[in-house]
Amino acid sequence: MVTDQSAVTGGTRVLSGRELAAVLRARVSDEASRLRQRGVVPKLAVVWVEGDPASEHYAQTKLRSAEKLGISVALYRHPRDISEDELAASITGINHDASVHGILLELPLPSHISADRITARINPQKDVDGLSPENRMALVTGTFGLYPATPLACIRLLQHYGYALAGADIVLVGCGKTVGGPLLHLLLREHATVTACHAYTKDLSAHLKKAEIALVAVGHPKLITAQMVHKNLVVVDVGINPLPDGKVVGDVDPDVARVVAALTPTPGGVGVVTTVEIFANLMRAIAWQQGESIPEF
Repeated sequence: MVTDQSAVTGGTRVLSGRELAAVLRARVSDEASRLRQRGVVPKLAVVWVEGDPASEHYAQTKLRSAEKLGISVALYRHPRDISEDELAASITGINHDASVHGILLELPLPSHISADRITARINPQKDVDGLSPENRMALVTGTFGLYPATPLACIRLLQHYGYALAGADIVLVGCGKTVGGPLLHLLLREHATVTACHAYTKDLSAHLKKAEIALVAVGHPKLITAQMVHKNLVVVDVGINPLPDGKVVGDVDPDVARVVAALTPTPGGVGVVTTVEIFANLMRAIAWQQGESIPEF
């Protein structure tokens, strides 16, 4: 059942994430309050290496959001020329800090640092973005772990608007390590029929025209055009691409909104839910570390 009334623009349903995010924020805030009453102050460490303006913006956004939820955030800011060993040592220090319950590594990292090697240093029980090898494996096998926030947000957003995933013909555009790959496993767990498209896909439009739902996570502005879709398609645009003029656009051309049945906006769609999912993962992480039942959100 659809839990709210989305806006409709020119016959296209706009799948805003703002109302869902508000519901999740209230639940996370309640859990954070419960913890603080027990003397546990939820604390997130945000690790940021200078050099990427977008990642700095996201780091600051998380700081502001956490404050409203009763969550403490420490920003570990490092210079762009930090060595990989120095950054790994910083992560190890945070792992050993009992006052910190979650670690969020802002990506991308400078080219001289391996993101895979750094994420492998994060304690899985503090890995609120689900990037460590242990949490990646848990996602594949279906066992408990902390799963990546953006894929979780995509699934939750579709369910919030009443779209059944079991048996649905879904096209996933983009199979990256942080979004597309994990999202593939979550969709299969929901019993969807998934076609995974990528740079080697010969005719992306042909797959889109047969799909019921499309999730696009490539990081390429306006990759999906109105000519590639159809009127009954539901589109989840995961892309967040800053332009030189300061605007932010998705992977889907705005003209697509005139054609499809439903579309998430950028900004205001998946991204706002993702931020709250990170804090929900922090609450799960605290329960995991303390050997308690994992809270439901």
